Amino acid sequence: MPLGHKKAKMLCMVMMLNIFICVLMGLSWKFGNSRGQKKIIVPSQRFWNQKILSKSFWNKEQEHLDFIHNPIINSAVSNDSLIKLPDWLNDTGPLDPCEPDYRVQTQILDYNILPKRFQDFLLHMRCRSYPMLINQPHKCEKKPFLLLVVKSLTPHFDRRQAIRETWGRAGFLSSRTVVTVFLLGSTSSVDSFPDLQEMLEYEAALHKDLLQWDYRDTFFNLTLKEVLFLEWFSKHCPGSQYVLKGDDDVFVNTLRIIDFLKGLSEVEAKDLFIGDVISNASPHRDRKLKYFIPESVFEGQYPQYAGGGGYVLSGELALRLYNISQQVVLYPIDDVYTGMCLKKLGLVPERHSDFRTFGIEEKYRNNPCIHRSLMLVHSQTPQEMLKIWPWIIHPELDCQ
Repeated sequence: MPLGHKKAKMLCMVMMLNIFICVLMGLSWKFGNSRGQKKIIVPSQRFWNQKILSKSFWNKEQEHLDFIHNPIINSAVSNDSLIKLPDWLNDTGPLDPCEPDYRVQTQILDYNILPKRFQDFLLHMRCRSYPMLINQPHKCEKKPFLLLVVKSLTPHFDRRQAIRETWGRAGFLSSRTVVTVFLLGSTSSVDSFPDLQEMLEYEAALHKDLLQWDYRDTFFNLTLKEVLFLEWFSKHCPGSQYVLKGDDDVFVNTLRIIDFLKGLSEVEAKDLFIGDVISNASPHRDRKLKYFIPESVFEGQYPQYAGGGGYVLSGELALRLYNISQQVVLYPIDDVYTGMCLKKLGLVPERHSDFRTFGIEEKYRNNPCIHRSLMLVHSQTPQEMLKIWPWIIHPELDCQ
């Protein structure tokens, strides 16, 4: 058969198929309506013009970020200059994210009765850029196997010193390089702190392990401390293989941590994030509690997260957390925020039974072998740290 006849025959078959499909759709529509079914209404507007449903301030801010970072929508907008973006995208607050965002005073109905420190967090929630007062840019030149990162407050000189003399001892430990840094913000008389900056600068010059930023160091700003550290890590310590983050009142069995990490395969290490994991948690609505979050600020359930007392993650994952944190609105509870970032990456923290961020039973607290078997225990005083550390390092202790 000539080629022209073949093409004509194929074209006729395609046309007949299209007519058949149209007839079927028409019959389906007709009989569907006769049974009382509703007509299919074609939207007159694009799907991204729909209004957001959340009434809580944090959720609305997160929906805004999700929209901005949606690759499909961004591609559509960049390829079609006529696309009209929804009006709520214009409600972004001041152009400078570090200017106070006074929208919160009208959009959060109970703003005026929230704790002052909570109000301060909300006003400056969008700011992630603060000058460094004390830096250690060359701290990780030797690319440490384990970076110990300790959240501390300026007046906690005794805690930091106890950590330096025990589990945070930097150098070569168990045939691996260990580096320690302490994270600090600024304290002031507004929060009933004396002016200790000169003493802090002396401590920094002496030990060269302090990182300090010029922001108000409060409980609600612990998340800010987290993202500022991740930024510092990405610039000055990206070669660190593992990171342990903990409070300055935990005791860490550094030898046990290193032995555990040395046994990991490359696959196991890639997405490593272990700690004392909390599941099925929701915001506390009791105003008397430290972790109180009103419905006007956040609605929904928390993702799985590791208790902020201490956890271990790979250096590679820490870099990914920094990048993804730009897509997650700051939240006033730092360990929950880290769980949100992990969820955004499609990951969940792994529970490890040797992390005890809620402490151990009284009868075990003076048992050397119990402490030798655990990785992290919260909380401990400086005196307790100094007592426990010899139990960890003395080889003559028999725990068989």
